[in-house]
Amino acid sequence: MRIDFAKSERSTLGIEWELALVDHASGELAPAAPEILGAVELPDGLDNPHITAELLTNTVEIVTGVHRTVADGVADLMRTIDAVREVADPMGVELMCAGTHPFSQWFMQQVTDKERYQTLIDRTQWWGRQMMIWGVHVHVGIEDRDKIMPIMNGLLRWLPHFQSLSASSPFFAGEATGYASSRAMLFQQLPTAGLPPQFGAWANYEGMVDDMLHVGVIDHYNELRWDIRPSARWGTLEMRVSDGLATTQEVGAIAALTQCLVEELSTAIDRGEEIATMPSWFVRENKWRAARYGLDAIVIQDAAGNELPVRDDLRDMVVRLEPIAARLGCLDELAGITSILEKGASYQRQLRVAEATGGSLKAVVASLVKELRDGLR
Repeated sequence: MRIDFAKSERSTLGIEWELALVDHASGELAPAAPEILGAVELPDGLDNPHITAELLTNTVEIVTGVHRTVADGVADLMRTIDAVREVADPMGVELMCAGTHPFSQWFMQQVTDKERYQTLIDRTQWWGRQMMIWGVHVHVGIEDRDKIMPIMNGLLRWLPHFQSLSASSPFFAGEATGYASSRAMLFQQLPTAGLPPQFGAWANYEGMVDDMLHVGVIDHYNELRWDIRPSARWGTLEMRVSDGLATTQEVGAIAALTQCLVEELSTAIDRGEEIATMPSWFVRENKWRAARYGLDAIVIQDAAGNELPVRDDLRDMVVRLEPIAARLGCLDELAGITSILEKGASYQRQLRVAEATGGSLKAVVASLVKELRDGLR
């Protein structure tokens, strides 16, 4: 089948931030999304395109417009969050973001009353019901459809870096999982989630989608929920691997890293360079290492199997990307990667709070709520 790829300005970006709704008093997840979404409808009664529903009624997704700079994208997010708070605060509902909720139980959550979500749960059953997870998605504009697959394949080299930096799900349903990102392990259980195949050309992707439609795995190509995927409707490449990020500073850092890496690979293609890739078995191993060990992971760097601590690779990457960041206007946001390395990723901060409070997961939720409201200090 033919999949048309929309026109998009190079290296523009959009951000989608899934936020959990929690009860102010108990810290439990709150099924408040339908009421909030009703309150933020547009004057003509249409849904607000910047505040949308998700699989569960304990979630709202904040969606930006298209922006040239990360700073503008983050400012857009903050304005929309202020609008949500105007409704949520009087309800006694707080906003929080992490890859998972530390202690709420998945079987207590309500599925949003939309046909596509009911279909998903009907198909995936127990695993689908456990998708009590949140993430951040960053879209970057690609001006030439033929660049999509080489850039997507090249980005798989850096997937564990995103996973390590954003890891924020060390707890699930009241238990310490031993993983920096339990969300990564949970989400890939869905039949159309996880790592993408490595395609040689856009036509190979179209052929795969055609096969999936033919055998009934999907009804539309957007049901392929890979960690990195083309978003043909918007003319973008969508980085989806990140766990939910607790603060706007971290969202900005991940967005800047995504924008810079895509621009770096796009420029390499313009120069006629071949984009380096890695065998799928190394890519899969890297994802597991990052989910298990977070920023303490040792990652495979290339097809030859050379390895390096992800912290060292990230520091080198920030220095390498600084000229691109300066050109794109996201130098300050890219520096947020170094800040995460210094202050700790969310999973590390959550573990520290639990240790300091005798294992109180309610205290962990309170810290996440405070971080989203006040930022990192």
